[in-house]
Amino acid sequence: MKAGLIVGIPGTALDPISRERLLHPAVVGVILFARNYRNPDQLLQLAEMLHGLKQPRLLLCVDQEGGRVQRFRDGFTPLPPLAVIGRWYASHPDRARDLAYRHGRVMAAEVLGHGVDLSLAPVLDLDRGSRVIGERAFAADPAIVADVAAWYLAGMRDAGMRCCGKHFPGHGSVEADSHHQLVLDDRSLAAIEQDLVPFRVLAAQLDAVMPAHVIYPALDSEPAGFSAAWIGRLRKDLGYGGVVISDDLDMAGAAAGGDSQERWSACSAAGCNLALVCDPDSAAALVDRIDPAGVDDHDIEAAQAAAAKLYGRAAFTLEQQLLVPEFRSWRNTLRQLAGETLG
Repeated sequence: MKAGLIVGIPGTALDPISRERLLHPAVVGVILFARNYRNPDQLLQLAEMLHGLKQPRLLLCVDQEGGRVQRFRDGFTPLPPLAVIGRWYASHPDRARDLAYRHGRVMAAEVLGHGVDLSLAPVLDLDRGSRVIGERAFAADPAIVADVAAWYLAGMRDAGMRCCGKHFPGHGSVEADSHHQLVLDDRSLAAIEQDLVPFRVLAAQLDAVMPAHVIYPALDSEPAGFSAAWIGRLRKDLGYGGVVISDDLDMAGAAAGGDSQERWSACSAAGCNLALVCDPDSAAALVDRIDPAGVDDHDIEAAQAAAAKLYGRAAFTLEQQLLVPEFRSWRNTLRQLAGETLG
């Protein structure tokens, strides 16, 4: 089985060449970045064009975590990093849970309200020294992460958005950044078990899981996203039954998988249902190498089915929600917290 591709595209509008590539049967989704965003109206138009391109329709994704990882900014509520929520937990755990719900609910409502299906969130890593994770994580304590993340998931769910827990089995306890280098976490399985706690506790609530591009030699010599052993443990030991999405196949941490086509094959063989290729040029090069006639019909159907499980279904329009004083208050709270963080 080959994983369906979720690819990056250039620009704020759909050019003819990108349009043709997105019609390739191996492509089932698009991931959007700041390069694809100018303002809310433009995003709505782009999403409408992408959704109307083919049937089943493309899954539209974004990383709208908050803090330094928020792709849509102008016209959207500035979201504080998740660590702000975790810091509240020490003195006011109920306040932290409430903030987690507000964060997930407002983020999801705004993203869905602009035609995008899924934010690849939340981060379930522990904040234990990773340069790339840091404040993207709720906390260092796995019990706190599992607790507040459950409320965050409830906020996303009540808005009508699916969720994606990342980066299994945990990227937060290793310092190196898998975007830029091959990363090795040489701890024992017993030590890694702490990082697994949020995924284990929330396995039944997660619609998608993203494995880390980190090698954990205590179980396998391949990065988790290319590891049948790690993905098998996710499914068998944790009882997870949802979609598995590879992290970006362009990352340096994925270099062990070979060239882009070999990485796609490797993550597919390991058990990923969907695969990210975020850089438009890399996505174009990979798609152009795949003979459409050689893509198995069963693979296409399986990938389309996996993508369809993650479609957003907004409970209310954003306009309707903005009429509710409580929703407006939630946005103001998050805006204030984000401002304090930046200050």
